[in-house]
Amino acid sequence: MAAKDDFGRAGEDRAAHHFESTGFTIIDRNWRCRAGEIDLVALSRDEIVVVEVKARTSEAFGHPFEALSAAKRARMWRVGVAWIAEHRDLVQGRRLRFAALGLIGPDPATAQLELLPDLDVR
Repeated sequence: MAAKDDFGRAGEDRAAHHFESTGFTIIDRNWRCRAGEIDLVALSRDEIVVVEVKARTSEAFGHPFEALSAAKRARMWRVGVAWIAEHRDLVQGRRLRFAALGLIGPDPATAQLELLPDLDVR
C-alpha cells in the first residue's frame, strides 16, 4: 500500500474514533457502489451520518475542505442514497445527515481535527 493510502487509512481510523467517542457506532467503512464510495457511516439512536474524511499532511495544497467541490458533494448525496436503499432497516426513524471531517498534520494520530457536522450535499 502506498504511503498516502496508509496516511488516508490512519485518518479514517482517527475519524472513526472521534465519532465513537461522541456516542456513535461505525457501521460501515469504505462502502462502495457504482456511484462512488462512503468513507464512514456512523449510527446513533437518532441519526445516521455519512462521513467524508479528508486528511492532509499540511495546507500546502489547500485546506482539506477545499476538496469538497459541488461535484463531490453531489456524489456524496448519490452514494448516500444508494447506501440507504441497501440498508432501509437501519434508516427507519433516524435523521440522515452528511458530515466532513478534516485532519491537518504530518501524523493523523495528532493532526488538527476539524468537523463540518452538517454538510449541504445537494
